[in-house]
Amino acid sequence: MGMPYAWRVLALISVAFLAWSLPPYLTGGTRVPSTFEWHYPLLVVHVALAGVAMPAAVLQIWPGLRLKRPVVHRRVGRLYCCAAIPAALCALVIGVATPFGTVLAAGNAILASLWLWFTVNGYLSARRRNFDEHRRAMIYSATLALSVITNRVWSPVLFVVLMPLQHNVFSGDEEGYLHLVAGLGGWLGWTIPLAVVHWWLGRRRARSSAVPGPTGMPAV
Repeated sequence: MGMPYAWRVLALISVAFLAWSLPPYLTGGTRVPSTFEWHYPLLVVHVALAGVAMPAAVLQIWPGLRLKRPVVHRRVGRLYCCAAIPAALCALVIGVATPFGTVLAAGNAILASLWLWFTVNGYLSARRRNFDEHRRAMIYSATLALSVITNRVWSPVLFVVLMPLQHNVFSGDEEGYLHLVAGLGGWLGWTIPLAVVHWWLGRRRARSSAVPGPTGMPAV
């Protein structure tokens, strides 16, 4: 699959995901039960900011945007950081207070912390004009921002695949089974995309370093 085609598919999936996720919060609804007084307001802020960060992340990895439209790239990048940083902070609070168990809470805390770290590090690297580090950090950040999409895929799949456990291990403990499924789905939702992107970046870096430079030495 070529990069432009893959980008179009990602853009389409992101738009469809936002069209499915946002409507309840526009009418005072929710998909996540509140666990403390400020849970719902923080959740709404997180969802609203993530609704800006996700399409901005897709635009930032649009093939050729950085080279052909550098001004647009910088402006969208600033918009992404302004949305992603507070969204990650909100995610850290509400993620730890999730009503779906400690396994998911731990995964949410690490995900939000990494998202915050890569976003801030990517921004600061650009300010230092270390653009190699900037690109790597922002690719990781965008991956984590968009990983919520795969999270929503894993949970229903695991719910069906692990159904025998509900009868044999969690007999009579439906809540325990739901917490297990939600926890595993939450972890797989972001660790797998992050691992794939890490592998891809490593492979890309190895290939570029193996290309001979002007002096015949490998390019770095």
